[in-house]
Amino acid sequence: MTRVFEVLVRGRMSPQLAQALDGFTVQARPGGLTSILGPVDDQPRLLGLLGAFDDLHIEVISVNPVPAVQDGSPRQGDAGASARG
Repeated sequence: MTRVFEVLVRGRMSPQLAQALDGFTVQARPGGLTSILGPVDDQPRLLGLLGAFDDLHIEVISVNPVPAVQDGSPRQGDAGASARG
């Protein structure tokens, strides 16, 4: 089952790195943080994403599932709602 996750990391991402995260929305946040939001099919994919950040020495602050409403989109006010719009 595909779920949407938001990964919050410290620092800003280069345009090249953001583009390499195909299928994810990358958005700068206050305080020098970056939000990476997107679908994750399974746990190995999530662990692979986190492993890639570790390999690149990108500090992961948090990993959170984004709750979905009936139509499958993030709820208003959730991290996903602002990152998509």
